[in-house]
Amino acid sequence: MEEITDGVNSMNLATDSQKKNRIQVSNTKKPLFFYVNLAKRYMQQYNDVELSALGMAIATVVTVAEILKNNGLAIEKKIMTTTVDIKDDSRGRPVQKAKIEITLVKSDKFDELMAEAKEEKETAEAQVQS
Repeated sequence: MEEITDGVNSMNLATDSQKKNRIQVSNTKKPLFFYVNLAKRYMQQYNDVELSALGMAIATVVTVAEILKNNGLAIEKKIMTTTVDIKDDSRGRPVQKAKIEITLVKSDKFDELMAEAKEEKETAEAQVQS
């Protein structure tokens, strides 16, 4: 029975990881604003983005979502929490980890705010060059 469950879980993970608008966040690999900027690009391309994290990286996902919301760029569409079994090689048995998925959609002002930010950046770059 456990083998069937593992098979179904890995099938679900395989289809989930193929979602084009999903960002799987790690709290060790990249800085916070890497994920903020990546989420902005995904929202530009797909209109929404799904931020996903396990365990300690959950705080990073929540922070990224809050930055985007507080800057008026995104609106929360869905938050889902669950636990998943992760195989821990050092212990030889599965370990349960908390998982969060936050789906954000572009706010009404998203395109306007992104255009303003781009204009400000270009103005600042022009001032540095002169």
